[in-house]
Parts: sequence; C-alpha cells; structure tokens
Amino acid sequence: MMNLLEINKRIKQRPPFQMIERVTELEPNVRAVGIKNVSVNEPYFVGHFPEAPIMPGVLLIESAAQLCSLVIAPDNAADEEGKLYVLLKVKEFKFLKPVIPGDTLNIEVKCTMSGGGAYEFSAVISVDGVVKAKGSMLFTSMDKGAVYEN
Repeated sequence: MMNLLEINKRIKQRPPFQMIERVTELEPNVRAVGIKNVSVNEPYFVGHFPEAPIMPGVLLIESAAQLCSLVIAPDNAADEEGKLYVLLKVKEFKFLKPVIPGDTLNIEVKCTMSGGGAYEFSAVISVDGVVKAKGSMLFTSMDKGAVYEN
C-alpha cells in the first residue's frame, strides 16, 4: 500500500531513525500494518550487545509509534498546519521475545480512542507469527512552536 518514498512524504523521521519501511494495510484513523526489516548493519547493534545483538525495546516502541502517526488522518489538513503529534504515554508494553538481526517485524496498530487532539493505539509486533512485543501508546497534538519553549 505504501512504499518507503510514500512513507517519507508523511513522516519526518529518516534513516537511521526511520523504522517503518513498508505499509501493507492502512485504514485512516482506524488501523495499519507495517514492516521493518532488522539489519545487522543498524548502528545500535554495535553496542547493544556486540556478542549477542538485540534490538532495544525503546526502538520497538518507536517502530509502532511511527506506524501510528501514519494512521492519524486529521479531518482538516489546514487545521493541522503547525501541529505535531507526540508520544505522551507508553502503557503496559511487554517485550516477550528478543528481536535480532535478520528478523522482519510485522507491526499492527489499532486506534482504540480518539478525540480532543488525543489518540490511543494498541500495538502488536510479531516475527513469523510469533508475538515479540505488545502494548499501547497515547499521543497528543501540540503546536510545533511550543516544543522549544521554556
């Protein structure tokens, strides 16, 4: 449904921090399924851990969060000019099995609540049908200018 170039038009992250490489299913404001191929060449594997590389849990959450940002489709794009959706809360994320180089992450996110500029999503990250991590995340919108205010 969306390749890397189409994804780049919608999210601001870029390699090495871009975690979504393909979107296979997308229902705006409802759900999405995306793919991340985990390569041994990713920079974090140099130190996490050199003898037994494991993808950090925080990057699994970031992968799901980036996919969530593709699901959020504002009703009026003009109203969203100057807005930024930020991760407000990570809830009950569990890391069930390690993700290692060579894995292909299948990430599925579903919007479970939206309103008042807030969105909540459930996320399941699996490899070859085996759930590796799952949890939920809450996002809110804020003015881009407020990001660097004291």
